[in-house]
Amino acid sequence: MQRFVARKWWVSALGIIYLTVAAPVSAGDPGDEMRATIENVLATLQDPNLKGAEKQKDRRAKLKNVIYPRFDFAEMGKRSLGAHWQRRTPEEQKQFIEVFTELVETSYIDAIDSYNGEKVVIGSDKQDKEFAEVRTKILTKKGEEFAVDYKLHQASGAWKVYDVVLENISLVNNYRSQFNRVIGKSSYEELLSRMKEKQFDAPGKKQKT
Repeated sequence: MQRFVARKWWVSALGIIYLTVAAPVSAGDPGDEMRATIENVLATLQDPNLKGAEKQKDRRAKLKNVIYPRFDFAEMGKRSLGAHWQRRTPEEQKQFIEVFTELVETSYIDAIDSYNGEKVVIGSDKQDKEFAEVRTKILTKKGEEFAVDYKLHQASGAWKVYDVVLENISLVNNYRSQFNRVIGKSSYEELLSRMKEKQFDAPGKKQKT
């Protein structure tokens, strides 16, 4: 089960790559803003000057610059820490977001960098004031199908991802469960230490106890 959940995290990154096949959308809606990000991701992956193991560092650095503006890591981190967020000082909250951002960002770039020709079927997208959702289905070469939904909200004048739902499993909720378990068994300080060591590089990964 843990391997399955981790694989879905990998599939979710592919979903962001392939949203470019969606039908045209009007300027200013969430799909349009995501399209610009995705086209830059594809351009980076397809750039012949960035292909190969020897170019991995440069390629990943460029992917990071493309992906970072589209994700609201602060909101995602706050939701992932849940009730424990209010118990941290402003300085601790700032540090947590920095560590969380590096953790999730690294996992996402790892996933995108492993792209191997998977396909997507774009479903519906909906908007409710400052919130939106974009739905996709990922089709693998083995004929497997995964539903991937992106939840976005308006922040700093743009649409940003604050959660990814894979086959009805929220990445934020998954992280929250893992974080709560570590804090409950040990401490917040232990959680932060494990995050820095990248022990939560994908939801569903087995944790040390």
